[in-house]
Amino acid sequence: MIRGYPAWPSVHAGGTLVLHVSTDAPRFCVAFHRWWHGFEHVHTSGWMDGLAAPEGRPEADWGWPAYEFAIRRTWPPGVYVAHLQEPDPQPLAAAMDRAAALFVVRGPGRSPLVYKLPIATYQAYNWTGGGCFYDRPPRSADPARPGARLSLQRPGGGIGGITFGAPDHYDPGSPRQTFAHWDAPFIRWLAAEGHEVEFCTDLDVHREPDLLPRHRLMVSVGHDEYWSEAMRDHVEVFVAAGGRAAFFAANLCWWRIHLVEGDRAMVCHQGGPRGAFDHWWPASGAGRPEDGLAGVSYRHGGGWWDGPREAHGYIVQQPGHWVFEGTGLTLGARFGEASTPPLVGYECDGAALEWADAGCSRVRLAPWAAECGTPPQLEVLAAAPLGPRWQELPHRERHAAWEGLHTATMGLHRKGKGWVFTAGTTDWAQVLANGSDPVVPVVTRNIIRRLAHAP
Repeated sequence: MIRGYPAWPSVHAGGTLVLHVSTDAPRFCVAFHRWWHGFEHVHTSGWMDGLAAPEGRPEADWGWPAYEFAIRRTWPPGVYVAHLQEPDPQPLAAAMDRAAALFVVRGPGRSPLVYKLPIATYQAYNWTGGGCFYDRPPRSADPARPGARLSLQRPGGGIGGITFGAPDHYDPGSPRQTFAHWDAPFIRWLAAEGHEVEFCTDLDVHREPDLLPRHRLMVSVGHDEYWSEAMRDHVEVFVAAGGRAAFFAANLCWWRIHLVEGDRAMVCHQGGPRGAFDHWWPASGAGRPEDGLAGVSYRHGGGWWDGPREAHGYIVQQPGHWVFEGTGLTLGARFGEASTPPLVGYECDGAALEWADAGCSRVRLAPWAAECGTPPQLEVLAAAPLGPRWQELPHRERHAAWEGLHTATMGLHRKGKGWVFTAGTTDWAQVLANGSDPVVPVVTRNIIRRLAHAP
């Protein structure tokens, strides 16, 4: 069996990629593929001597043998998979639990659109080595940094490892917390639309405060749950200075992480007698509600992880807004209720809302929304109230779990000189890619055209 992981999950064209590889075969090679319209072969290395190395624990650097690969300047920006091949190779697929490693080739910083991969979230669910943040979490040994600790130096993290979590009832072929599930279909849609896109990882955003200002729009898709303070700071400074962010995602910025050991491991405190120190919103945690980033939070929405879920769809609140241009939608119209999967879920984020007119399904910001960090200028474009059968409707300010109005919320707000859009649902990418709802691609085009290309 062959497995591997990158020393760092991004590299500039013209730079050197370091892969750590273990194999019980005497030799191996690496076939490099860019994901765009699908897998596009770029280069295959020569054969190299294989070395077998022991599996490590999930919190420790596995220290596998290192191999260097020159990334030619001619390689286009993109998300790449290093397909690790023994003499009898496993076929390449977007979802693999071995024989593959994910990395990004960075561009020159000239594209208006930069797509950010959520490596920290991939790693939070990466069970390779026998544990993750959700099952048998290894404890941090540093008393100054309590919580669970996971190494980024092990197989997995998007592809090539074991992923924890319930299978998706609507797409059991790929685990949810992987590149294949949300990012791959969205990127293939961008390719089909002819967009010029550069790519980065959230770890790059953490390290480089000058990364995002080279672009006009940052896009995040699917499940972008784990953020360091530097990641959040750099995104918010970018937007306040005139940048734009579009989150076709949910459960956004739910947990704070701390990158340690030169950004080779991460720690997150998710519970204890005095609460979860690394929840973003409560005073017992970071005391910095995630609502201030995208206008929404998972605690105002909810989750439905297992089996088929209720499908009510989004209810349009502002049909005349430019976001809905070309859709033909009217006030109170629904979309996403007949899509596969249902557009709303499996996790969704909401704003602090109350009914304005329940009979007409109109909502408005609740009087206590400011307590939640909700931007007062948040425009609620569409909302999907969640019924009591949802598997989680979290507690929040002024409410116990399942109390009050929980909604998936599509919204837009001005932040400083810039703009932030949120779709409010994880499964936007799947509906976009499979064409099962005609409204979703039109709204996506409107968002990208206006935020990436308009002044």
